[in-house]
Amino acid sequence: MGRIRRYTIEQLSIPAEFDGFTIAFLSDTHYPSKFTRKRLAETVRALNDLSPDLILLGGDYMTDLSYADELFASIGSSPAPYGTYAVLGNHDTRNADTLCKAMLRNGISPLRDTADTISIDGARIFLCGVENYRTSDKQWVERHTADGFTIVAVHSPDYACDYSLGGNALQLSGHTHGGQVTLLGLYAPETNSKYGRRFLSGLNYTTENIPVITSNGLGTSRRKIRFCAPSDIIFVTLQHDKKKRPRVITTKDRPGN
Repeated sequence: MGRIRRYTIEQLSIPAEFDGFTIAFLSDTHYPSKFTRKRLAETVRALNDLSPDLILLGGDYMTDLSYADELFASIGSSPAPYGTYAVLGNHDTRNADTLCKAMLRNGISPLRDTADTISIDGARIFLCGVENYRTSDKQWVERHTADGFTIVAVHSPDYACDYSLGGNALQLSGHTHGGQVTLLGLYAPETNSKYGRRFLSGLNYTTENIPVITSNGLGTSRRKIRFCAPSDIIFVTLQHDKKKRPRVITTKDRPGN
């Protein structure tokens, strides 16, 4: 299954009602690849153990549509009190409508340049899902971030630098596979990003100080091999920062298979 990478986001714009709110982010399953049926079952068990409040899926799900219901039914079976949402990746655009119908059949809400509001005791945060980071409207996400803390789910991490997110945002992305094959994690021949290694993996910041967390993904593309770029699930905990300190993010990795 890989590892679980844990992040705590502390920010003044996160309402106090969301203290301890958790999000599990999965991306790039490319099912089945190196992400086999066995690893899918392990991932579902990990999600059940983590018990996140919200589950987000980051795109690039499969190349063979016959696996769509199997994948989405398995992930959709994990209980998440505030729902399971999904955005599309670059490998999904050709079959976008078919994939989104399979998501809906299995209790997963597709976000196609749309936003949802998550509310707790009258307080709210926003969840924005970008369908195509190259062609989507450049301004609609920023309109949400102006109104409060916003989680932006978009397949490519490049989106955060290509278009302004405004303030009060956290972007969750995949696409890079962490390089998939790297030299001790220091050099990656392929990054799938025009910014090179800048957003290759884990936590990084834009010039506007917006945090971008990039998942290494769960599956593999083209070659069924990983080297020094282990697969992962991203697990985020939100905290209201009562002391008005600068944003603080802490991380902890749990090794896996």
